[in-house]
Amino acid sequence: MLNSAFRYLLAVAFSLASLSFATVFAQSTDYRAGRDSWGNPDLNGIWQAMGTAYWDLQTHESRAGPMWQLGAIGAIPGGMGVVEGDEIPYKSEALQKKQANMANWLELDPVVRCYMPGIPRANYMPYPFQIFQTDANIYFAYQFASSTRNVFMNRPDYEAPILTVMGHNIGHWEGETLVINTTDQYEWTWLDHSGNYHSEAMKVTERITPTGPNSLWYEATIDDPEVYTRPWTISMPLYRRLDRNMRLVEFKCQEYTEEILYGYLRQEEETAAALEEVRQPREQQQ
Repeated sequence: MLNSAFRYLLAVAFSLASLSFATVFAQSTDYRAGRDSWGNPDLNGIWQAMGTAYWDLQTHESRAGPMWQLGAIGAIPGGMGVVEGDEIPYKSEALQKKQANMANWLELDPVVRCYMPGIPRANYMPYPFQIFQTDANIYFAYQFASSTRNVFMNRPDYEAPILTVMGHNIGHWEGETLVINTTDQYEWTWLDHSGNYHSEAMKVTERITPTGPNSLWYEATIDDPEVYTRPWTISMPLYRRLDRNMRLVEFKCQEYTEEILYGYLRQEEETAAALEEVRQPREQQQ
């Protein structure tokens, strides 16, 4: 009963929050951003998403974290969803895989192993990212795992030579909005910690619109007919980091995942001792 009531309250709060976001965004569409050297809206700067979308794109209750020793600081916070309608339209068999992913997320989630997050996930990780723009390219540098992506702005017919983790990114301007079409991503990237996933057929259409000098509105429409019954959209604000002397701090997390990735290669003590017994006589004979 308590969980049902809580979910109902979350749903009501989500509806009110969605209405509030829509109102704020509608009021912000008249904003005209400063211009770069080529006359395009200037998105240069360091940005970061707030909220809990990186845990779960949908509205969710708080829950215990994977390590009880961390107590409250290791718990997973509840949060409002960023999916339009708060529903991800999975095919029935794909939903079963999503649920299995969620049940085993600590073992299966690629970012636990410090793999690059992919798109759109990189944009709402709890780490800042920086945008650098020219008329020909817009470059995104992400603090997490030192991930990067290059958006080609003047090559609309350029096809992806291979699949990549961060996808093939083709962009253009529609007034104040930067539109990026991302394809050709490896299927093993996820969309959050809760097991939401995609196939290699996924196409992501991102729309990034300045809503003020220190805020952007981010939308991403996800189309993957192999996994979902229809395209669906997430949206959220991004905020400029105004910290004094703000910059990206290197976070090459590979060294923190060596045990997860390579621990199985470690020799057991008995095996190492046996090999040492074989090695020593051979060295003495030499």
